[in-house]
Amino acid sequence: MTNREIYPVEIAGIKRELRLFEVAPKLRIAILNILGDTELVEAAAKELALKLADVDYDLLVTAEAKSIPLAHALSVAAKKPYIVLRKAYKPYMGDAIKAETLSITTGQPQILILDEKDRSIIKNSKVVILDDVISTGSTLQGMRMILDKAGASVVAEAAIFTEGEKSKWLHIISLGHLPLFTD
Repeated sequence: MTNREIYPVEIAGIKRELRLFEVAPKLRIAILNILGDTELVEAAAKELALKLADVDYDLLVTAEAKSIPLAHALSVAAKKPYIVLRKAYKPYMGDAIKAETLSITTGQPQILILDEKDRSIIKNSKVVILDDVISTGSTLQGMRMILDKAGASVVAEAAIFTEGEKSKWLHIISLGHLPLFTD
């Protein structure tokens, strides 16, 4: 295992060391991987629930993968349902709504899909979009496109961290901000 530089963070009283990972030449980001980190997910969800307490919303929406445990824990803490936008279409999804985004962590285009079964739940709902880390905003944009097509209103956007240009993310309800690391 290679020695990697780390960036120490504290999230809702929980300390972690995030590994720095190169995503482009001379550009590294601190990687937050909450999968399997129950202590961190639970603490972050409780803190985000407090920050969202004054927001009038019906449900949470997140993209498939790392933010699912956060959506689940926040759903329990806030007593609100959640919906996951999937990244691959399956035949049982029926008349799904799709949008394409570009992921900074993979560098590849990704598709987000709203399952037909969730369309009626989302229609006319007030939604909080949730992600683990908001960096470029491409996933948010894809989620907004789907929610707009589905007839929902996005009333807030939340994440554990924002990343990059801090002034871009002042409207995001978050628990902290990660810098970009340039050589």
